[in-house]
This record gives sequence, structure tokens and C-alpha cells, in this order.
Amino acid sequence: MNAPRREKRDVHGWLVLDKPAGVTSTAAVAILKRLTRAKKVGHAGTLDPLASGILPIAFGEATKTVSYVMDGEKVYRFKVRWGIGTDTDDSEGKPVAESAARPSRHDIEAALPAFTGTIEQTPPRFSAIKVEGERAYDLARAGEDVSLAARPVEIHSLHILGTPDADHAVFEAECGKGTYVRALARDLGRALGCLGHVCELRRTRVGSFGEDVAIALDEVERLAGGSPDALLNALLPVASSLAAMPSVSVGPDDAQRIRMGQSVFLRGRDAPILEGTVAVSARGALIALADVEQGALKPKRIFHL
Repeated sequence: MNAPRREKRDVHGWLVLDKPAGVTSTAAVAILKRLTRAKKVGHAGTLDPLASGILPIAFGEATKTVSYVMDGEKVYRFKVRWGIGTDTDDSEGKPVAESAARPSRHDIEAALPAFTGTIEQTPPRFSAIKVEGERAYDLARAGEDVSLAARPVEIHSLHILGTPDADHAVFEAECGKGTYVRALARDLGRALGCLGHVCELRRTRVGSFGEDVAIALDEVERLAGGSPDALLNALLPVASSLAAMPSVSVGPDDAQRIRMGQSVFLRGRDAPILEGTVAVSARGALIALADVEQGALKPKRIFHL
């Protein structure tokens, strides 16, 4: 006889997972979905299996804010192995070219300014970008010639942290949405005339979520094995993903109108001067995301918390 299926439940909030290397982002989400029995789960920004670090996982109403987290700045620490280019631009791929040249620290530092600011970057062949409806990595694995167009990405800062030996260098990068660290390592190696690929990668921040609020996977499983609500009590509020977004508080009457999808005006001499998307709260609770247009709040996302 089949065991009865456990009932799914409404769970709302964020869990900032410190993903271990060797686990895919999809597998990590599946583990959290099983442990919490949540009806709706998603994540903000895929991490390669090779990579460890910050993987924000959204539950329930928090999934409505995923795109804002993904648009936030990301910080990576990574190690580059010089002298070998791979087909995946990381250590999981097959070597495709080698070089005996090795860059000095001075040469590396001199090359970094060309890789900061807005730059053109060609994504790795093994990436999730779609080509005529197919994932690039599926086409690459099938042996097809994958050609991806370069696109602009924003790298706010790029620093060298150390050179453990002649074959390796460690970096930290702060970058915007769509940046591939694997491509950055590849292009650095080419610019330095020595080739290179990522051999270690860790994400230390995504938007407002950093290592200070992250929970390791083994700790997640320990909490889930304890009291029934221990893991749920570890979740961060839905609003925690919107820390960098302007906010406005409204009274009960305006809150009711916003919940019904109606616009409300920001009134009075003390009304905040805002523009763009704002987080709207009432009595300390998040109720909506709204666009400010001509002094009015126009709701675009309603939260049912």
C-alpha cells in the first residue's frame, strides 16, 4: 500500500541557503521543498554545481519578489587556474588548449581595469541561455557548435586577493545581473596570454542577502529533523528581500484600496517624494509593491500575508 501523501502547506518567506559545492540549484530547491512541504518554492539566481555560497530560496509570497533579488548586485570570490582553457570555462570541463605562460601579479593587476565597468561579455557555451528554444548547455553536450552573442554586463569592482602559486590567483568581483564569472576568468586568461579557467567559485552576496544570514544545508536538515516548526522559524520575512527598495507606509483605508488593486494618492505636506517601484506597508506589514506615478501609488503586486 502506498504511503499517504503529506499535505502541502502555505509557507511564506526567505531561506538564504549556503549551498555546498557539488549540489545543483534545482536539487537544493527540491530538498527545501520536501523538508518544508511548501506549496510554492523558487530561487533567486542559479549557482553552478561547482560553486558554493549564497542561494536565496523563496517560499510562497516571497516568490513575487524573486526578480528584484536577481536584479541586485552579486559578489563572488573565485580562484583561476592559469595555463589551461576548458570547454566549460571551469574545472569540470575538458581541456581544449594549454599554455606554458604564467602572469605576474603586476600583469594581472594591470589587466583588471579593462574588466570593470560596463563590458561586452560572451557567455560560456555551457550556460542556460536559450538558443532557438534550446538551452546552450544541452546543445553543447550534444556536440553542436554553439555560438552566443556578446552582451553588455556591469562589473562594479574586480580585485585580486592573492596568488597562492604561479598557477593560481584569487579574485573578488562585485557585478550585476547576467555576469558569468567563468567567462570573466576565461577572458582574463586570454588577455594575459596564458589561458585560464575557474577552479573554485563562491557567491558571498545576492542583493540584500549575505553570508551573515546564510544557513548551511546540513544545518537546514538538522532544523527540519527537530521540532516541527524549527525550520520555518528560521525563515526571513518576505520584506527582507526589499531592503534596498524605497518604502512607504499607508493607513488602513488606503491599505484596503491597494489590496483591491486601486490607486491611492500620497497626500499632505509630509508625503514622501518618491518615484519608481516602492514597497508599501500598513501597520508594519508588507502589503504590496507599487509604482509611483504623478503622486499616486499604483499597485503592481499584492501580498497575501
